[in-house]
Amino acid sequence: MIFRVSFREIITGLAVAGLVFALSSCRRDPGPVRSTSNIRMMDDTLINYNKGISRTEDQEIRDFIARHGWHMTTTPTGVRYLIYRQGTGAAAERGKTAEIRYQLSLLNGEKIASSDSLGPIKLVVGYGEIEPGLQEAIMLMRQGDRAKVIIPSRLGYGLLGDARGIPPGATLVYDLEMVSVKMVNNKNKK
Repeated sequence: MIFRVSFREIITGLAVAGLVFALSSCRRDPGPVRSTSNIRMMDDTLINYNKGISRTEDQEIRDFIARHGWHMTTTPTGVRYLIYRQGTGAAAERGKTAEIRYQLSLLNGEKIASSDSLGPIKLVVGYGEIEPGLQEAIMLMRQGDRAKVIIPSRLGYGLLGDARGIPPGATLVYDLEMVSVKMVNNKNKK
């Protein structure tokens, strides 16, 4: 069974769950202590709802990959990647500096950002300066690599988006080029 859930349905479900929680916890008289079975039931409902959203997003990603004919590898966290041009330079390991050219779009093809307009990403690999899914993908690359990367919303900007162009619940599609990977120069630091 495939769940198809729109963003509006996600927000509505979260609002209903929040309302139920708020109403069930706001009573004038203390009454009997709430049973833990009610809390577990609500937790189970939210867990099942989130699983449904994840299954829907995963199916959308699989459909997107099939339409493009890409043969991608999936990491244990759910990041999909395809290194379509192998580089010969240094691996992007934790603590090294990296410069990455990129193009970011959504599953529907809408272009969100690129290094052509915003400049390349420059960062210290493995230190949380970017969304977790992109950080994971970068650590799979080496200098000179070009890769297609698909990041599920939970490893990108989540249910809220970024308020600058990435909508809530968005799956991110990156085309990356690892321009350089270098050791951090500690000599000049005081």
